[in-house]
Amino acid sequence: MVVGIPDLFKGTFPQFVAAISGTLFAISDGMTYAWTAPYVPYLMSDESHVKTSKTQGEWLETTLLIGSFSGIPVTIYLVHFIGRKKALLTASFVVLLSWITMALGNRIEYIFAARFSLGVCCNMAIVAAPMYTAEIAEQKIRGLLSGIIYINMHIGVLAVYCVGPYLPFYSASIVGAVVVTLELIIFSTVPESPHFLLYKDKVDEARIALQYLRPNGDVDKELKEICDYIERQKTDKGRIQDLFLIKSCRKATFILAVLNVGQHMCAYTVMLMNLHLILEAAGTIYMDSAVAAIIFAAIMLLATIFGSFQSDLFGRRILLIFSSSFTCLCLLALAIYFHLKYLGYDVLPVSWIPIVSCMIYAGVFKSGMGIVPIMITGEMFPVKLKSIGVTVADMMYVIGGIVGLQVYQHLSNRYGLHVPFYVFAAWAFSVLIFTVFYIPETKGKSLDEIQKILGGDEKHQEEHSHCDTKL
Repeated sequence: MVVGIPDLFKGTFPQFVAAISGTLFAISDGMTYAWTAPYVPYLMSDESHVKTSKTQGEWLETTLLIGSFSGIPVTIYLVHFIGRKKALLTASFVVLLSWITMALGNRIEYIFAARFSLGVCCNMAIVAAPMYTAEIAEQKIRGLLSGIIYINMHIGVLAVYCVGPYLPFYSASIVGAVVVTLELIIFSTVPESPHFLLYKDKVDEARIALQYLRPNGDVDKELKEICDYIERQKTDKGRIQDLFLIKSCRKATFILAVLNVGQHMCAYTVMLMNLHLILEAAGTIYMDSAVAAIIFAAIMLLATIFGSFQSDLFGRRILLIFSSSFTCLCLLALAIYFHLKYLGYDVLPVSWIPIVSCMIYAGVFKSGMGIVPIMITGEMFPVKLKSIGVTVADMMYVIGGIVGLQVYQHLSNRYGLHVPFYVFAAWAFSVLIFTVFYIPETKGKSLDEIQKILGGDEKHQEEHSHCDTKL
């Protein structure tokens, strides 16, 4: 269903307010991921106020992801037991302290500690935010609202690319601190997810939340429908082994694992964290690396907005197929360029190729592979397993990031930049094949219908598309 401009303000406006305020955290998340691109070159330079070696610069990237992995148990507890909203607010407060430490720290140990803490909290943007958004949104705008997470993330990337090369070291930390302060203030005024409240038997609070989120809707009817859905999901307690024993959950886990690992193995984190160094290594004569990085981030932001609006029109699968195809071609072009340069060919006349490849990559990756996984993260699991399932998917995301960075760092240091990009291109092709043959479409489906499709009951779902459980 296509969502027009009037829908933004007629009935759905409170959902937009809740989703946007709940995902402001993602701006800081994007800044955190992209921070190393402009700042590691500075820290390793003679002008740095903190002495930093090349090895320490590389570990500043990996430390963030190690923090994310270490924070997974905390994420599981907070999201499941205190709720999506409180988990995000708690993480925002810790992130605020971390940005202050980054701004004031005059030793590399302080920066490492802040990066680790930021990594621990980054899980909340990836786990709690999509869960919250999927549970507060009506079907017709669920894809659009889920995309706001990545829109905000790439606003953060663009911000740090704009600030980093031109303003003092502490400037990005100030911007990050302001963003999470706004979230602490604004998000505290919106309600918790009605699904979570009903799962905790807080019926009155869930009714109040729905009245806020659906000012023109039939609150009593939807409350009953969600209650029925929750009760069916609470027949037995969710266990981690159910992710592999229940067919629908097993398929959801496999899909999200492949897509989340695939994002990083298609060079996403490598590009965000090392873009300035990659462009400088390309030796292009056509554009300064700092300017190219800003354009790269702007294209990613626009592509994210495009993907968010089009996911409910074209569907998730079409975007994934289009995105993975062209991502593969862009990465292959970069690999061939760096390979020719490594072999000693004069690539200066065609040094526009890495610039163009990176810009096209920014657009095609973010319009599908870079946004669809987080859209479907909150859709794939039943309520009783959602916190466990989404966190396991997040674990795959973090592991993929660590592996992607290590592949890039070790292969490029030992064999040259072309080798990791050949690996990344091969992964993009693998994601394309996987999408074509394995991933179902979730566009326009209720959370209950998605469970039936994943369980192999698609025919039954189509025959009963007007069942009572419509979220």
